[in-house]
Amino acid sequence: MITLEICCYRAECALIAEKCGADRIELCSSPAEGGLTPSYGCLKQTKDTIKIPVHPIVRPRGGDFCYSDSEFETIKHDVKFIRQLGFPGVVYGILNRKGHIDIPRMRILKALSGDMAITFHRAFDMCISPKQAYVQLTELGVARILTSGQQQNAECGLPLLKELNTLSAKTLNGPIIMAGAGVRCSNLKKFIDAGLPEVHTSAGRVMPSTMNYRKAGVTMSSNMEMDEFTHYCVDSDVVEAMKNLLAIANND
Repeated sequence: MITLEICCYRAECALIAEKCGADRIELCSSPAEGGLTPSYGCLKQTKDTIKIPVHPIVRPRGGDFCYSDSEFETIKHDVKFIRQLGFPGVVYGILNRKGHIDIPRMRILKALSGDMAITFHRAFDMCISPKQAYVQLTELGVARILTSGQQQNAECGLPLLKELNTLSAKTLNGPIIMAGAGVRCSNLKKFIDAGLPEVHTSAGRVMPSTMNYRKAGVTMSSNMEMDEFTHYCVDSDVVEAMKNLLAIANND
């Protein structure tokens, strides 16, 4: 069975994804920054309303994955809190200055995660040696790796994704390889044909604001070109279509 994970930025989106057949939710905030740690309210509401597995991301800021001591303390607090709330999994990843997995810090987080399943996120795509990183993450006991195959999108990264998936199949308790970044209905079959066991997508669209009055010339963002009267949300039709394609593949 091929698993469909949907990246959701609000509790409301997680509910849409669940109703349309998602197998698992990655819960985030701030799509413009590639996903940051969700708020307490979002975590609590999602935990209380969603029945499928929800794995929140722990990422204190956008940018790279090499964190200061203060940022690492924040990450530790968030991991402990997510565990206390009872989530079955958590998503994080830390690199050192040289582009390798930060093993000492990852060991600390692994201990704090308890029995939560760990997804090492796309920090993997920024590391200097993906094969070495895979071995290290296996030793750390990471459950899965979310990766685009170290390319801007997963379709371009298919050669490495296939290599890593073959390695996973040959490795005892090796992390599952989950393809993410640019996975959509139009290219989903390529990931199915490549034998990837899991795919990750936001399956989203930009939604217009419900406001009638719209103040011109004022923005809450440092990016003056950002449209304040839209927001990103899961597209129910896309989730259903992807789930149908995966169901057909699972039955072949």
